[in-house]
Amino acid sequence: MFDKILIANRGEIACRVIKSARKMGIKTVAIYSDADKHALHVEMADEAVHIGPPPANQSYIVIDKVMEAIKQTGAQAVHPGYGFLSENPKFAEALEAAGVAFVGPPVKAIEAMGDKITSKKIAQEANVSTVPGYMGLIENADEAVKISNEIGYPVMIKASAGGGGKGMRIAWNDEEAREGFQSSKNEAASSFGDDRIFIEKFVTQPRHIEIQVLCDAHGNGIYLNERECSIQRRNQKVVEEAPSPFLDEETRKAMGEQSVALAKAVGYTSAGTVEFIVDGDKNFYFLEMNTRLQVEHPVTELITGVDLVEQMIRVANGEPLSITQDDVKINGWAIENRLYAEDPYRGFLPSIGRLTRYRPPAEGALGAGLVRNDTGVFEGGEISMYYDPMIAKLCTWAPTRDEAIEVMRHALDSFEVEGIGHNLPFLSAVMDHPKFISGDMTTAFIAEEYPDGFEGVTLGDDALRGIAAACAAMNRVAEIRRARISGTLDNHERHVGEEWNVALQGQDFDVRIAADHDGSTVRFADDGSEVRVSGDWTPGDQLARMTVNGDPLVMKVGKVSGGFRIRSRGAELKVHVRTPRQAELARKMPEKVPPDTSKMLLCPMPGLIVKIDVEEGQEVQEGQALCTVEAMKMENILRAERKGVVSKINAAAGDSLAVDDVIMEFE
Repeated sequence: MFDKILIANRGEIACRVIKSARKMGIKTVAIYSDADKHALHVEMADEAVHIGPPPANQSYIVIDKVMEAIKQTGAQAVHPGYGFLSENPKFAEALEAAGVAFVGPPVKAIEAMGDKITSKKIAQEANVSTVPGYMGLIENADEAVKISNEIGYPVMIKASAGGGGKGMRIAWNDEEAREGFQSSKNEAASSFGDDRIFIEKFVTQPRHIEIQVLCDAHGNGIYLNERECSIQRRNQKVVEEAPSPFLDEETRKAMGEQSVALAKAVGYTSAGTVEFIVDGDKNFYFLEMNTRLQVEHPVTELITGVDLVEQMIRVANGEPLSITQDDVKINGWAIENRLYAEDPYRGFLPSIGRLTRYRPPAEGALGAGLVRNDTGVFEGGEISMYYDPMIAKLCTWAPTRDEAIEVMRHALDSFEVEGIGHNLPFLSAVMDHPKFISGDMTTAFIAEEYPDGFEGVTLGDDALRGIAAACAAMNRVAEIRRARISGTLDNHERHVGEEWNVALQGQDFDVRIAADHDGSTVRFADDGSEVRVSGDWTPGDQLARMTVNGDPLVMKVGKVSGGFRIRSRGAELKVHVRTPRQAELARKMPEKVPPDTSKMLLCPMPGLIVKIDVEEGQEVQEGQALCTVEAMKMENILRAERKGVVSKINAAAGDSLAVDDVIMEFE
C-alpha cells in the first residue's frame, strides 16, 4: 500500500480524501494557493505545498506545479478529487511518466469517456441509447445557431471538457444559442483550459439519474445502485438522493449492467459514474460518463456501506475488488443537500466573505437516522471569489425516505451560517415541498416551482402559531432575566406580565402565558387554542431547540429590538413580542420606505466586470444584455428589466465590484 498520497484539489473533497487516507494509515499532502493558505484541507494534511496565486489556472490546474509538489514530497500516488485536473489525460500521462500512481482510471479511459463528444460516439457504437445531438466541434456562434435549428429548440450547449454545470447553457431561440455558445466557450476555457463546445437536444421533463460503477484492473466491475439528481439549478445539482424514488428493480438492473458494460468496453478502472436522462416511462438515455469521484458520492456510501475513496486507492494500488455485485445491497435511504455560498433572495448569485459563524449539526445519530457533513471550511474562514461556491454537503440517512427527509429538516434547521449569503432557507423549502416529498420531480423542478426566484417561505397557520408560542415563551425567559438583573440594583424584582402580543409574517396574536416547572402553556386569544412549549433556551443562545405540543422545533435565533430574528423550516422571520400597550403604539408607527433604485443597475454579487454591452445615451429594450459579471467561475449576463436610456456608466471591463455597487444609471 502507498505510504503517502498527494491530493490535487482543495476544499471539502480534499478533506474527504484525507479522512479515508488517514483511516488507511496513509500520510497525505495538500496543495494550496495564496487564497487557501489557512484552509481546512491544509490544516488536516500531514504536509502542504504552496503552488501559486488564487486563480485556478495559475495554481491548481497547472500540471507542472502539481508535479513539482509531488517531487518535493515524494508522494507515491495522487488523488485528483473532482473538477480541476481530475479528468485531464495530460495530467494522468505526466503521473504515469513520473512513476506516480493516479487514483483514477487509465489515460485511454479518460480520453474515451472524459470527453463528452467521444464518449457519445462510443456509446452509440455500443448500441447505447443516446440523446440526439451534434457530436462534432462547433467553430463559431453562427454555426451554433445553424446546428441548433437543425436539431430543434430547445438545445443544450455544453463544454466538451465540462463538469459541475460549468460551460452549459439551455437555448430556446437563435439569440440564446448565440449568447450561450460564447458564454459556454468562455467558461470552458476559464475553468478547464479547453473551449470545445457541442450541442444536443434538450429533453424536456427529464429525470437525471446516475449509476455508480467501480472497476479494478483484473476485469471485475460492479455497479453500486443509482442516485437521483433531478433537483438542479442552472444544470448544477442541489439535492441528491439514493436510491431513486422513481426506479424499479428491473430498470435499476438494466441501467447498472449497461453502465458496467460501457466501463469495461473502454478498460475503465476506479470509481466512475454513468449519467442518464430518464423519461416518465422509465426509458433511459446515456448522457455522459464522469471518470472521477462524484460530488454526491456520500449518499451511495451511506446506503451501501462502501467507502468509495478507499476502494479507489486500493484499485490504484493494483488490488482486486473485495466485493461482488451480490454483496451490493440497498440499506435505507440517504439524501444530500449542497450548502452553497449564494444568496437565494438575489437569484442565487454567489456570495463571498468571512464566515463569522459556522456551526454544522453534530455528525452521528439524530432522531431515527444519521447526519454526515462533508465540508472544507471553518468558522472564521473566508469564502473566496476564485472557487466553486459549494462549502458543505449535508447528508442524512434513515431506514425510509420519509424518515431521511425528516432528519434532514432538523439538520438544516440546526445548521448555523452567518457572514455570507447561503441557500439553507431554500434547501429547507425543498424538503417541505409536496413534489419533493412525493418523489414526483424532474430536472425542471426549480424552474417550474420557483419561476420568479426564491422569495422565502410563507408558513402555514399551525407552524406560525407554533413559532409565535415558542417566541413568547423565550421572551418570558428573557424578561425574567432582565427583571432579576434590574432587581439586584434597586432591591425589588420587576413583575413580568402574562399577556403579550406576538407579531410575525404580517400577523399578530394576543397571547397569555402560564408557566410551570415543565414549560409554558400559551393561550391564543383569537380562538382560545392552547400550545404547550418546553425547552432549555437561555438568552444569548443562537439555536433554540424547543418542543411545541410534543413535536420538536429547531430555530436559529438572532436578536432584534423588541423580539427575535428567527430562521426555521426555510422561513426568515422578524418576531416582535410586545406588551399590549407597546403593540398598540407599534401599529401607529409609519412604515419605512426603502430607497428607490429602479433607475440603477446594481451589481448583484461580488464579481469582475467581463464586458459592458451598451454605451451612455443608448436606448435599450427589455431583456437586452447590459453587461456580463463573472463570479466563482460563472459568467452572469445582466439584462434590462424594461425599456430605457443609459444616462451614466460607472464601471468598465476589468473592474472588481461589490454587492450593490452601481454599474450604470438610466434616465
